[in-house]
Amino acid sequence: MVVVRKRTPQGFVECPDVASGCWIDARNVSAEDLVRLENDFGLSAELLADIMDVDEQSRIELEDEYTVIIVRVPVYDTALEAVYYTVPIGIILFADTIVTVCQRSSDAIDDIALNRVRGLSMQGKPAFVLNILGRAALTYLKALKQLNRNAAHIEYALQKSVRNNELIQLLSTQKSLVYLTTSLKGNANVLERIKRIPSLKLKDDDCDLWEDVVTDNAQALEMSNIYSSIMTGTMDAFASVISNNLNIVMKRLALINIILMIPTLIYSFYGMNVHLPFQDFAGMAFVITGFSLAAAVIGVWLVSWGSSTHEKINPKRKFLNDEHGQR
Repeated sequence: MVVVRKRTPQGFVECPDVASGCWIDARNVSAEDLVRLENDFGLSAELLADIMDVDEQSRIELEDEYTVIIVRVPVYDTALEAVYYTVPIGIILFADTIVTVCQRSSDAIDDIALNRVRGLSMQGKPAFVLNILGRAALTYLKALKQLNRNAAHIEYALQKSVRNNELIQLLSTQKSLVYLTTSLKGNANVLERIKRIPSLKLKDDDCDLWEDVVTDNAQALEMSNIYSSIMTGTMDAFASVISNNLNIVMKRLALINIILMIPTLIYSFYGMNVHLPFQDFAGMAFVITGFSLAAAVIGVWLVSWGSSTHEKINPKRKFLNDEHGQR
């Protein structure tokens, strides 16, 4: 959908015709919208294809007729595996108009279209671009805080019981963090280059706004790196827990197998077709059964005695466990 917006004292309002100083807002674009952007506004098909590419990286291109700034903004979608991901948005600066093209709608653009940014003027193109990047940085911060809360709930559920569903959710959260971190790095590079472009001509107020946006973007990037490191450590910790639980189960199964081998061995001797002692005794079957059960009980006792002996050999660990329990 392509919407033409014009700045008024009351804020941005939609207008039917394209005029000088207007903003062409193209979001959730269809094939017909791309054709209109190409024919009516002079955007090349290659540029539109780059903006529609979900893997397009942030960059700046200086053309004769316009300046192209491509940055990535976060998008929330519960239908996907990674609920938070990023999409490219193209900001095309003409001499008298500004065109933004994005394949999805984002809170960063909604805030400007719904007049949530005070004092935004269409005359200062650098300020318009910086406000988009600033709103994108705030959206990144909001997304990171939400991902951190989701991860805390998942970790709490995993502490009670390690299940596949929670592990998959934790992996999806880690994917979202990777997407956000990568996009924030690309936006940081664009911000550094914006100040060095002579055609944008940042004023004193623009420089102050630029510093604020750089600070917000750096804060979001730092938070993303911290959360990613924590998430990586959490995934490794739960992998160790799963491996340890598997080792405990295998140990118990091995002990049960060893204990059951004792009566099996005794029954195997008396199942051979050779002459054996006391085989003519009428109650030999009961004797063998009782002896096998006694041997199994002794095996269980030996295993239990070995475990208690191991605890006595490690009194320091037992002391630490008791102290932790008292705390």
